[in-house]
Amino acid sequence: MSDRATLQSIARLVPPGSRVLDLGCGDGALLDLLKREHGCSGYGVEIADANVLACVKRGVDVIQLNLDEGLSMFGDDSFDVVLQIDTLQHLRNAETMLRETARVGKLGIVAFPNFAHWPNRLSIVRGRMPVTKRLPYQWYDTPNIRVGTFKDFEVLATRNRLAILDAFGLQEGREVRRLPNLLAGTAVFKFERG
Repeated sequence: MSDRATLQSIARLVPPGSRVLDLGCGDGALLDLLKREHGCSGYGVEIADANVLACVKRGVDVIQLNLDEGLSMFGDDSFDVVLQIDTLQHLRNAETMLRETARVGKLGIVAFPNFAHWPNRLSIVRGRMPVTKRLPYQWYDTPNIRVGTFKDFEVLATRNRLAILDAFGLQEGREVRRLPNLLAGTAVFKFERG
């Protein structure tokens, strides 16, 4: 997820001047935007060599780390904001990492493909796993370990005593606040410990 409108929608959730930890930061585009346009500082965490190199080329401070190993190197409230943009669905223990996000940051922001988006539902009704712009892989070659929906995350947040401060969907860079579980390809949540 790297189009400019999508990055801007997520960046608006981050208070200016925040110290940010971006988990699964990819090529560092979001953290770079936050540094340049919002006066933020912080680190990206990434496992892929090519993405680590891209971060370095952008001037983004990056730590190469497998997120499935946890965030024990960071203390409680080390960051103002912890981001998990298109990361949660790739992790073996998404719930543990969600709790770690809330522990390490005062605010957490997650975004992930919303499996309940209407084109996905239509594919399932037709007997096939969805292949869309947000879920571009076949069922047998996807890097996603799991799929989730907007509503699923609300339940998970409640179960883990997280207070949702803002929630909306994104569809082709536009915010969707009406029926996001049905009408948005991406679910976005801003939360804090409850």
